[in-house]
Amino acid sequence: MFTTVDHIGFVVADVDAAIAFYRQAFGLTEWERITLPERHADIGVAWIGPTFIELIAPTSEEAAFARFLREKGPGMHHIAYRVDDIAAALAELEARGVPLIDRQPRPGIHHTLVAFIHPKAGAQGVLVELVQHQR
Repeated sequence: MFTTVDHIGFVVADVDAAIAFYRQAFGLTEWERITLPERHADIGVAWIGPTFIELIAPTSEEAAFARFLREKGPGMHHIAYRVDDIAAALAELEARGVPLIDRQPRPGIHHTLVAFIHPKAGAQGVLVELVQHQR
């Protein structure tokens, strides 16, 4: 089902401060900034080989991950795995009885389709995202 790790998402309070840390500590100097007002998110992306890290800061309490930041503080939010056919992967997971957050894929960054698997689905409390890159 999974073809590779697509990215790892971290919730942060301030994207600029988090990017500054990653630049200074790890030498990650190339960053893409993405603002998603409809999702109440400010995002920083840095590629490490074929995988990227995603720093996500809520811009309002309406953001899906604002509660995560408020209750748990900054930290790892999700791991995203690339799949070839997200609709087929979701159907297979549902047939296996895996609890899904998204039954249908939705648009993601970088021309992708994404869907989330419930963190209590047996993934040891980790939120799992499926990502299909559009060709």
